[in-house]
Amino acid sequence: MKSLWSDEAAAAFNDDELGMRVYSSKLLGFDENLVMHGGGNTSVKATTEDFFGRTVEVLYVKGSGWDLKTIEKAGFSALKLQDTQMLAECATLSDPDMTQQLRALLLDPSAPSPSVEAILHATLPSKFIDHTHTDAIVTLSNNPQAARILKEVFPDCLILPYVMPGFILSKQVSDAIKRDDPKDYKGIILMHHGVFTYSDEAKVAYESMIELVSRAEAYITEYGSTLAATAEHDVDLLDLARIRNAVSLARGEAQLGVLDRSPDAQGYSMLETVADISSRGPITPDHVIRTKRIPVIIDTRPAKGVPEIDRYVTGYKQYFEENQTAQLQMLDPAPRVGIWRSAGSIAFGSSLRECSIISDIARHTRHAVQIGESIGGWQALPAEDIFALEYWVLEQAKLGKSTARKKQHQGKVAIVSGACSGIGNATCEALAAEGAVVVGLDINPEVVSQLGCDGTLGLECDLTNSKAIAVAVDHVISLYGGLDIVVCNAGIFKAGERIEEHTELTWNQILDINLTATQRLMTATIPYLKWGIAPSILIVGSRNYVAPGPGAAAYSVSKAGITQLARVAALELAADGIRVNIVHPDAVFDTALWTEETLARSAARYDISVEEYKTKNLLGKTITAANVGRLLSTMASDVFTATTGAQIPIDGGNDRVI
Repeated sequence: MKSLWSDEAAAAFNDDELGMRVYSSKLLGFDENLVMHGGGNTSVKATTEDFFGRTVEVLYVKGSGWDLKTIEKAGFSALKLQDTQMLAECATLSDPDMTQQLRALLLDPSAPSPSVEAILHATLPSKFIDHTHTDAIVTLSNNPQAARILKEVFPDCLILPYVMPGFILSKQVSDAIKRDDPKDYKGIILMHHGVFTYSDEAKVAYESMIELVSRAEAYITEYGSTLAATAEHDVDLLDLARIRNAVSLARGEAQLGVLDRSPDAQGYSMLETVADISSRGPITPDHVIRTKRIPVIIDTRPAKGVPEIDRYVTGYKQYFEENQTAQLQMLDPAPRVGIWRSAGSIAFGSSLRECSIISDIARHTRHAVQIGESIGGWQALPAEDIFALEYWVLEQAKLGKSTARKKQHQGKVAIVSGACSGIGNATCEALAAEGAVVVGLDINPEVVSQLGCDGTLGLECDLTNSKAIAVAVDHVISLYGGLDIVVCNAGIFKAGERIEEHTELTWNQILDINLTATQRLMTATIPYLKWGIAPSILIVGSRNYVAPGPGAAAYSVSKAGITQLARVAALELAADGIRVNIVHPDAVFDTALWTEETLARSAARYDISVEEYKTKNLLGKTITAANVGRLLSTMASDVFTATTGAQIPIDGGNDRVI
C-alpha cells in the first residue's frame, strides 16, 4: 500500500484543523481496501466558539450517514470534548443512553449523529485519530494463530481482543490506555475489527496507517498467496430469474439479483471447499448488517422453487431462535449474497445501490478468505457475536426502518419499448420514480443519452428484429436478475393515405412496428415474466381501435390488432400470474408525433385555436405523456393486482368512444 499524501494537495485544505481532517479522511476513504461504504471513522480535536462566543474544546468526529471518500466539513459532528471524555468513566452505559448523551453534547443539535466510537476517539490523547477496517489486518486477525502473527508483525502496536463496538469498545480502550500510554505505540489493533492510528499531525496518523497495512500485506506476500481462483462459464439466465424469484418471496418483496460473473467470482464459486469457507461468517462483524452472517450456496442448475433458498430460510430462523432474547423481533430471513456454483456471486437487494454495496463486500470477502486459507486458515467470530451485532440496537437504528412511503415498484425490473421520447420516456420516468430499475428500448440511438440516470438505462434496439430483442432482454436479465414489468409502447403513426392509395411499404411498416414488434417483445419476455414478482404486461393502444378515422387504416388496424393480442395474452397468462392490460390514449400532444404545424393544421379543420383543440374532449383536459406514464405505472402496481384484460381510455372523455 502506498501513501497518497501530497503536501501540495493538503495545502488547499490547510485553512484549519478540520480542513486537514477532511483531506486525510478522503485519502483513507479513497482506498476500498481500507474503508468500504461508510465504514471506518476519523476525528480531530480542536477549538471553536459556541453560541455565546466562548472558546470551547471540541471533538470533530465523523457523522453517521457520511462516507470518508466524499466527506466534507459538514460531515463531522462537533462534540464537547471534556464531557465526551467523561462518558468513558462511567462504569456502565447502555448504547441507547450513550447515543442520547452524545447527541446532548453536540454543539449543533441539527448535526448528524456522531460515530458510535466517538468516546473512543475522545479518550485517545492525540489530535488526529484514524480508524479503518482494512482487509489485510482483518485477514491476519482472523487466523487461528492471530495472536502470534499480530505480535510478530506489530510489536509496536497495542493489540486488543474483540468486543462489541460502542460503549463496550470505548471502555476497553479507555482502560487499556490507562495501563499503557498510547503514544508508546504506533497504533491499536482490534481483533476481527480493524486498526486505529493517531498523531498530533494528520500526515503522521495517515502514513502510520499506510505503514501498518503495508506490513500486513508484506506478511501475506511472504507466507501466503494473493492469487485467486478463476474460471469462465456461461450462465443460464432463466435459472437466475428463478433464483431471484425465490429470494424475493423469502424477503417478502421484490429484490434485484445482480450477478457478478467475473472470472474470480466464478472461480471462487467452483472451489470444492467454498461451502465451508464461505459459510464461517463475515470477515468483520460490521458486514453482517449488509450481507447477513453467511451466503446461500446454490447448485449449478437450481430446481423449480430453488430448495437452497428454503433451506437457508430455515437455517436463519434456527440461528435466530438459538440467539434471540425476548425483546427481539426477527428480521427477514432472506439471503443477501448467493454463491452460485460455476456461475459466480449474486447480490440481492432492493436497489442498485444496496446491491453494489453487497457485491463489493462479497468481492473483498472472497479475496480475504482465500488469502486467509493460504496463510494457515481463517476463522470468523462465533455466531453469537455476529448475531449481537446484527441485532444491535444502534445498527438497527442507523440503517433503520424508513418512515417514508414504500415505493410501489421498489426492487422491480421493467422494460419499456419506444422509450426515447413521448409516452415511452414519460413511462420510464414514472416507473423509476416508484423505485423500479427501468430499461428503455428504442431504435433511436439517442435513447442511450436520454436515459442512463436515476434508475434508468437506455438500449438501442431494432424492435422489428427478433434477435436484437432477444439480445436486449437477455442483457437486462444478466444485469438485474429478472423481469417484472413490460410496457409495449413502440409505434409509428402515418395518416393521409386512403385504403385505395395505401402503399405496401406504409402498410407493412406500420403493422411490423405497431403490431408484430409488440408480439416479438412479448414472446421474448414472457419466459422471464413467469418468474417475475407481480408480473405485468402493459400495452399502449389508441382511441383508433374503437373510433378510427379516415386515412389511418394501417394505424387503426395495428392498434386493434394489439388490443386483440393483449386480450388473448390475458387469457393465456393468467394461470402464470401475469396481468395483461391496455391503455388507450388520445390527443397526447407533447409527443414527437405532433409538431406545431400538425397541431395548427388539425385545429384549423375545426376552425378553433390550438389551445382549444388540445382540450377538445368532454372533460376539457390537456392530456400529457406524463399522465399516460403515471397511469401505466399505477396499472403495474398492486393497485391493479386483481385486474387483467382491462382496456382503459386516457383521453379526457371522447363521445365517439363512449
